[in-house]
This record gives sequence, structure tokens and C-alpha cells, in this order.
Amino acid sequence: MVKQRETNVKIITACVFIATFMTAVEGTIVSTAMPTIVGSLKGISIMNWVFSIYLLTNAMMTPIYGKLADKIGRKPIYLIGIIIFIIGSALSGLSQNMMQLIIFRAIQGIGAGSIVPVSLTIIADIYPPEKRASILGLNSAAWGIASIVGPLAGGFIVDAFSWHWIFLINVPIGLVLMLLVWIYLVEEKREVEKAPIDYLGSVFLVMMLLSLLYGFQTVSEGFSMITIISFAIFIVGLISFIKVEKKAQDPIISLDLFTNKTYVVVNLIAALISGFLMGVEVYIPMWMQGVLGKSAALGGIVLAPMSVIWMFGSFAGGKAMRKWSAKKAIFISMLPILIGAIFLSLAQMDTAYGIFYIFSAILGIGFGMTMTILTVLAQTSVDSHHTGVATSFFTLSRTIGQTIMISVFGLVLNASMNQGLAEKKELGVTKDMMNKLINPHTVKELPTALVGDLREILYNNLHQVYLVGIVLVVLSFVLNYFQKEEPLS
Repeated sequence: MVKQRETNVKIITACVFIATFMTAVEGTIVSTAMPTIVGSLKGISIMNWVFSIYLLTNAMMTPIYGKLADKIGRKPIYLIGIIIFIIGSALSGLSQNMMQLIIFRAIQGIGAGSIVPVSLTIIADIYPPEKRASILGLNSAAWGIASIVGPLAGGFIVDAFSWHWIFLINVPIGLVLMLLVWIYLVEEKREVEKAPIDYLGSVFLVMMLLSLLYGFQTVSEGFSMITIISFAIFIVGLISFIKVEKKAQDPIISLDLFTNKTYVVVNLIAALISGFLMGVEVYIPMWMQGVLGKSAALGGIVLAPMSVIWMFGSFAGGKAMRKWSAKKAIFISMLPILIGAIFLSLAQMDTAYGIFYIFSAILGIGFGMTMTILTVLAQTSVDSHHTGVATSFFTLSRTIGQTIMISVFGLVLNASMNQGLAEKKELGVTKDMMNKLINPHTVKELPTALVGDLREILYNNLHQVYLVGIVLVVLSFVLNYFQKEEPLS
């Protein structure tokens, strides 16, 4: 009798770590190289699109992948997402102008929409809840490694070669990942469900997400008729989606999830905290390079302590889950995030570079604890047959929070920058000079007498961004107040 093949838990766990590493490296390298990309392509006012289009398409596909993973299986959906991500990464590496980069980042985001949620779902499949927090903590180690490799590699590639190469690193990693998943992830054959795939619900879901997120992108460039039309389409799409889902035999997202108070609050907090995280990852490198005049590598490596300590924060989150109620554990986990947000909003232009490492580590503890607790709580607060959809929607909530807030941060940054340029108009400062300021390769082209004034403008811009960040964290505490005092287990 032939022994039935089983999933190799250790290798598949390693695969999940590889997938996380691939996603994390993509983020840290792009964040590090972004000032150089912006300076090269002259696009400081639209720089958020390079991040936002990736997040937008990622968000659009996440719930669909989650539902398909529940219906068809984790393995095929995982592999499809990785293939698309590799293609998008390769094309992004070959892009020659901003429009190409934005389009190819959209393709990359479509693939990434499967990687993170299905990775978390696979962890939920192969580990019981009591072990899951520890595995999520180990998974965070991939972020820690990527936080060191990413900025160093990104800075080296940008300084020695070209920013185009920062995307190509995903290709070999993705190919190795595909091979391992293909061989070692074994799923039981699923029975073909009689209920048809909710195509109409999927259409309205995509329509709703695209219009909402695109609307926020246009807001970052100033209100216009397109903004109003986008939000109007969102409202129509939302109403239509709810009507369709109520009647669907097998809805793409079960509306029953939103009757679960714990699940709803967890997703709202995740959206807000993820939005603040985006502000940290995107704008701290800009602060380091534009205000303090550091190189691309030094600008990005300041985030390394955050990602490394994130892993230990995840372990601490696991212990908090066993010791305290959900409400208390989340409250304590968010305190370091609040401390970091206050520091960033109060830091001065002459704040020493080394101080940012300390607060980067403090933020890492907070983010590690908070995201681990929220992830496990999102999975365990719903029925097991909804794990895939619940995990994907949780990931979607984080992505929506990041997308909306990068747009809001962009709006705040541009408004503050325009005001700062207007106040110093007599000096002859221009937006093009701001582009050159944040690019270590072109800052030397600026008149020495104006560099100080330009850095002051940029500092004030970033100061406003982090004031908004404090608001996000405070709102998270308010939401957590409505949590029930119940054990996380």
C-alpha cells in the first residue's frame, strides 16, 4: 500500500517565511530607493502613486484570493499569486519612466494580494492557535532580516548600479518559493461545491474598492470632480455589493462576519495602525536623507531596529495573549506605538541620527505585539470554515488603511510643502528643488545658501504628517475601549 503524501510542515513553514521575506524586501528596498526614484523621475508630488497603486491592486484582489483559497485550495491560489508577483517585479525592474513603473507595480500588487493572506491562512491550517503566535513571531524574523538586507542592498544597488535593479531581487526568491510549495504543500482533494462562485459580488467588490481607493488618491492631489465621482461610485458599489451578498448562495465575503463585534473592532484597529506604519516606513527615510542629509543606505537602515525588534514584540504578544484579556493585551501593545508617534511629532531638525534608532526599536516592539495579537484574534473570533476569508479581509483592512493613509499623508505633505514654498517664495525656492533635496545624488546641485531653507520646509512637512499619525494611534485606543474583557484564547 502506497503511503499517502503529507505536507512537510517544516519546509512549508520555511516557504511562508520566504514569501514574507520576499514581500518585506520589496517594501524595504523600494522605501530606501524611493527618494532616488523620485529625484530621477521628477515626481515628488506623485511619489505616493508608486506605493498606492501597489496597495490598491493588492487590496482589490485580497478578498477574492481568500475566497478562492477556501473554495479551491491554498496551494493553487498561492502559486498563481507568486507567478503574477514575479512577473510584476521583473517588469518593474525594466521600467523606463514613471508611468511604466506605476503600471507594473499594479501587476506586482495583483500578485501580492495572494501572498500575505494565504501565507497566514496556511499557518492557521498547519498550526493550532496555541502555537500560532510563536510561529507568527518567527515569521516576523523574516521582516527583521529583510529590514537589514533591504536597506543595505537597496542603498548599494542605487549607489552602485541603478534603482531599476531593486525589483529584480524578487525573481529568484519567488522561483525558489514556487518550487518548494509545489513539491511539499499537500492538500486534501476538495469536493466541488455546488454553490457557484459569486462573480457578481466580486465585480461589485472590485468596483467598490477601486473607486474608494482611487478617490483617496485623487484627494492627495486636491479635490476635483473625479474625486466626487469616485466616491459616488463607491457608495453605489457598496449598496449593490450588500444587496448581492445577502442573496448569494456562497458570498465572496459573508456579511455574518460584520455581526461579530470583536472581528469588526480588530479590523478597524489594524487599518489605523497599518496606516501609521506606512507613514513610518515611507517618510522616515525621506527625513534621514532630505533633512539630515544621509545616504540612501543610511536613510533606510534606520528602520532596521523596528523590524528586528518586531520579532521579539511578536513573542511578547504571544505571551500577552495567554496572560491578559484581548482588551488589555491590545492596550498595552499599542503604548510603544503611541510613544514612537509622539517622538516623531516632537523631534527637531537637529535631533541626532542615532536617536531615531532607539525609537525605531520602540515602534518595533509595539507593532510586533499589536499585529500578532490582532492577527490571531481575527482568525480565532470566527468559525474555522471562514478562516481564509476572515484572514484575507483582515489583510484587506490593513491594506485599505495603508492606501488611504498614504493618500492622506500625501495630501498633508503637498499642502504643507506648497505653503512652505509660498512663504519662502522671495528666496527663489521651487518644487523641483525639493525633488533634488531628497535625492542624495542631486542635492549637491542645489545652491548651498538654499539647502538650509529647503530642509526646514521638508522638516515642517514631515512634522505635519506625524501629527496626523498621533491622531491615528489615539483613535485606535478609543476603538479598543469598546472591546470585550474576554480571554484571547
